[in-house]
Amino acid sequence: MELVAAALREIQPDVVGLQEVREVPGQLANQAETLAAAAGYQHVFVPAMPFQGGQEGLAILSREPILEHVGFGLPHAEPNERRILLSARVRFATVSVWVHTTHLNYRLAHGKQREDQVQAIDSIVAARAGDTPSLLLGDFNARPDADEIRWLRGLVTLSGRRTYYQDAWDRLHPDERGWTWARANPYTARLAFLEPDRRIDYIFVTPMRGDGRATVRSCRIVLAEPAADGVYASDHFGLLAEIQMDSEV
Repeated sequence: MELVAAALREIQPDVVGLQEVREVPGQLANQAETLAAAAGYQHVFVPAMPFQGGQEGLAILSREPILEHVGFGLPHAEPNERRILLSARVRFATVSVWVHTTHLNYRLAHGKQREDQVQAIDSIVAARAGDTPSLLLGDFNARPDADEIRWLRGLVTLSGRRTYYQDAWDRLHPDERGWTWARANPYTARLAFLEPDRRIDYIFVTPMRGDGRATVRSCRIVLAEPAADGVYASDHFGLLAEIQMDSEV
């Protein structure tokens, strides 16, 4: 938590999508609230599933006012594994932007579940998009060549439907691996039954416009190195992108 808070203060992203945010009464304060207070952000949090006597969910941090937020349940919910989408509308100086964050089923054989989940997410994003570009962030638990990710990128049809989002990493680094779940991070060892060395965390952006809106200006991996004592910020590496959300002037 200290490493994440320090990185937020140093990098100062405008908005942050967080997954696996936890709180346990009497033991662990809400992690999004803690990070927001430590780094100077507003935050919203929506619980998704039980966690060790408390709850786990999604959060969005923002430096600018959060005008509204809502959580949506996704398909294939189970009592102890409920997947959701958290959507928040953030007001910047000249534009308000819908920012969405999610965390999909993690099992390797759950491709069909994730296919249903991304289609539900796309419907929600489209219903709120309006004329302003939108951001879709999160841990999708799927490699770029998985059908659920290829569908989001407009490369395959699912259930007779097509859509299109820019994959911020691929937009600027099409020939680079960009692993965010990597065996170089020792914290992934507890889930060694999953495939190692995968790019499973994404920043998706709705289509680029002719006036420059939704242009991906930069994208890089962050929080990929341990502190001096060997502690990593997470079992995932972070992803940071700069997106132009307003028209060129």
